[in-house]
Amino acid sequence: MSNVTYNEDNIRSLDWREHIRMRPGMYIGKLGDGSSQDDGIYILIKEIIDNSIDEYVMGHGNKIEINIEDGTVSVRDYGRGIPLGKVVDCVSKINTGGKYDSKAFKKSVGLNGVGTKAVNALSGFFKVQSIRENKIKVAEFTRGEIVEDAKITKCDEPNGTMFEFTPDTEIFKNYRFRNEYIENQLWNYAYLNSGLRIKFNGKTFYSKNGLLDLLQRKTEPDSIRYPIIHLKGEDIEIALTHGQQYGEEHYSFVNGQHTTQGGTHLAAFREGIVKAVREYYNKNFDTKDILTAIVGAVSVRVEEPVFESQTKTKLGSLNMGPELPTVRSFVVDFVKVNLDNYLHKNPETADALLKRIQQSERERKEISGIKKLANKRAKAANLHNKKLRDCRIHYNENKKGSDELKLNTTIFITEGDSASGSITKARNVQTEAVFSLRGKPLNCYGLSKKIVYQNEELNLLQHALNIEDGIDGLRYNRVVIATDADVDGMHIRLLLLTFFLQFFPELVKQGHLYILETPLFRVRDKKQTFYCYSEKEKQEAISKLRGKAEVTRFKGLGEISPNEFEDFIGDNIHLEPVFLLEHTKIEDILGYYMGKNTPERQEFIIENLKIELDQVDNEQESKEEQKEPEEILEMS
Repeated sequence: MSNVTYNEDNIRSLDWREHIRMRPGMYIGKLGDGSSQDDGIYILIKEIIDNSIDEYVMGHGNKIEINIEDGTVSVRDYGRGIPLGKVVDCVSKINTGGKYDSKAFKKSVGLNGVGTKAVNALSGFFKVQSIRENKIKVAEFTRGEIVEDAKITKCDEPNGTMFEFTPDTEIFKNYRFRNEYIENQLWNYAYLNSGLRIKFNGKTFYSKNGLLDLLQRKTEPDSIRYPIIHLKGEDIEIALTHGQQYGEEHYSFVNGQHTTQGGTHLAAFREGIVKAVREYYNKNFDTKDILTAIVGAVSVRVEEPVFESQTKTKLGSLNMGPELPTVRSFVVDFVKVNLDNYLHKNPETADALLKRIQQSERERKEISGIKKLANKRAKAANLHNKKLRDCRIHYNENKKGSDELKLNTTIFITEGDSASGSITKARNVQTEAVFSLRGKPLNCYGLSKKIVYQNEELNLLQHALNIEDGIDGLRYNRVVIATDADVDGMHIRLLLLTFFLQFFPELVKQGHLYILETPLFRVRDKKQTFYCYSEKEKQEAISKLRGKAEVTRFKGLGEISPNEFEDFIGDNIHLEPVFLLEHTKIEDILGYYMGKNTPERQEFIIENLKIELDQVDNEQESKEEQKEPEEILEMS
């Protein structure tokens, strides 16, 4: 090793703003570009809204107004407003806030005095306005530095606080807000705060029945086996039913915070259900048979919750409050007692639940032999290692902190050896894995799950993802379909989507599935290179390179060199999340696209083909009109 100087000059003390900007991941998790629901720009919104929610929980203000325009977010609540003399301190002095005083905020989600400071430091523009008793205080900041500290003046606005901020493009490069993620987040706030009215860009979010409304929105009446069970107690609310899907689907919350990674309360919720069912039917059912196909939600409120990170996605182990039971015992006891009472009072629901458990038992036993044989064959042929190039994080997955590390993991599902070879050489081996398909996957629409184990490709894929028993064990936060941008690639993409929607819809519902977009063209001269994702971008690049331009059309992923690929799956990755829109029926989607070739689908294809051809004709005419006397070399 070379000699490195280490003395007093190497010691630095960072102020709050510098530390947040240098280590944003400690405060808001991964940065991202807005393509994932847990990307940093959504955490910024959440940190501001959480304060408004806390005001409502404390009985102040029953509406919140949110607007996003041109990348700038504004949040207005009608609570008490920040005490005017402390407005600047509350948004720019770390570990400052009213939530250290438990009398003011007994069961708040934001307890660390960090949230608004992080938003301030990571915003190119940040403005706070507090209104109390016909007086207003305004302050503006740029990247955490105060640029305006206005005097307190009179006003006739109702009490409350308003924040405006624009994420700093030095930190969040090429970001864009996706309304689907924000709306889902706002629905969760509405469900957990019955009676609160939230308005977002003119759309209203309101819930009267809490978690009952949540499950009604997440399920279809004809897909559930019995009416949703909805139970409430002091500091706890649960809802559950069983559907037709494979695996489990859960939504868990603490003090209004969506704990996407679950934690103590979710584990206790599942444990309580198993105990209640076994005691009611007086039979020792297998845990998997009880929980398979369940759709459940649990919300608890605790004093000073202990989360495993600042982003508050997983609840640790703790008591409900001083001299109170643990969260685990509190939740288990509530679920066991109240679910047992409900089943005794509703025998029709109890009968339907029993039939669903017995169905799961039969299916598990039927699949068991096929599963063992398929895994034995794969292991003997060493197929798992041949198909999967894993990431290094999973070699240390038993170590402390692995859950937080897994938030950054990605697996690319590729077609063929050439594509997987390019991505494998270009990937970040610490966090990115590659799974290589051979040929086109089976169209599994309408088939039972046992076909997955009988089909080598699909069996190995679910094994690589570790989702055989549901997505609780999912090994990667992002599952990315990476296929060629041609007809065969689109077909493989559709077959994979069918596989996930048919057998693992919760993977999609919970925002884990993505499509990788790679450039269609490379436009370059001797000095500059542009990678273009559309015909429009290609024409714009050509116009910038006045003179000779070389245009390469990438027909497949295997044609893109590893050196180039490194940029497309790194910081500049283009991912399109796979959404299920509100009230979308999976059965209808799969039946339309993957079922028999109906007249409706034929008409859809013909109509859209006409639109595409018209667009091509218009673009060609435009090119002819704007053509300049320069040589363009097309290379395919």
